[in-house]
Amino acid sequence: MVSHALTGQKLGVQKRYLHHTEELLRAHPEFLDPESPSLDARLDIVATAVPELAAQASKKAIAEWGRPATDITHLVVTTNSGAHMPGVDFRLIPLLGLRPSVRRSMLYLNGCFAGSAALRLAKDLAENNRGARVLVVCAELTIMVFDGPKEDRFQTLVNQGLFGDGAGAVIVGADPASPLERPLFEMVSAAQTVVPNSDHAITMHLAEAGYGGNISTREVPVFIGNNIEKCLHDSFGPLGIAAKWNDLFWAVHPGSSAILDHIDTVLKLQPQKLAASRRVLREYGNMYGVTIIFVLDELRRRHKEQHGVGVPDWGVMMTFGPGLTVETMVLHAIQHEDILA
Repeated sequence: MVSHALTGQKLGVQKRYLHHTEELLRAHPEFLDPESPSLDARLDIVATAVPELAAQASKKAIAEWGRPATDITHLVVTTNSGAHMPGVDFRLIPLLGLRPSVRRSMLYLNGCFAGSAALRLAKDLAENNRGARVLVVCAELTIMVFDGPKEDRFQTLVNQGLFGDGAGAVIVGADPASPLERPLFEMVSAAQTVVPNSDHAITMHLAEAGYGGNISTREVPVFIGNNIEKCLHDSFGPLGIAAKWNDLFWAVHPGSSAILDHIDTVLKLQPQKLAASRRVLREYGNMYGVTIIFVLDELRRRHKEQHGVGVPDWGVMMTFGPGLTVETMVLHAIQHEDILA
């Protein structure tokens, strides 16, 4: 257990929130043994728990938005926790009181870039359907990858020290209706890039004992560090924005402290630029696609504390996941005192 604690500290994590409890693990001793079949039991748990967790985050977002749930026209849901038909999107309709005609898109197994992928899809839906209001929901439970700590299984130590449970929701639309709708960010452009020769760096697959796979904690930060500037130039160049990297605000998926450190080093960022990402990692761990929504919310909190003073107009959101895939989104700050999230 000491190794577990030290692993979490090395990864930049001090605290996480988990759905599974000691009582649940006592009821399912097979979860502690990677050689024991446990997939069905894990799937049974997430089939109920993930929609409930997603609904809690969604209700908070809708209440803050200030319009009725029936005004939601599109629903985009992403999770790595489960593989069900009908899925979380379907189950959210009665839990949230959405219209039966809400148009749904379900994204499974996109790993840590899932939140950005969902927002990218929501941007397209909002801009191409007049009056659309898209509810984006991400929810994750690490019970799908949990197993007992073993000193000779480094990946288990990484999983136990890094990943946490959580859910986040955002409402996306074009042409906000003032004064009720008060967006903080405009999603100006969105891009997705696959890093060459990196398909082995992050892998995930369904197995008898839940999810199997691998994360190369040594290679992933290097891959990201070697490719991040090209992704940024490819995104900002066509827009004619010649800002220096320290002139931007940053919403970066905190996969681990090593990833953030590599980005800091390559881009020569000032210490405060990735402060929101580091705080989310420290307080919640890596929650896969949910994490970037927490980072955006942390940026909102910080911008509000600053009353918009000294906050750059332009920013960037970046996430990283299997593939190795880099999602880059250029953001423009509309106003800093509120966010639709």
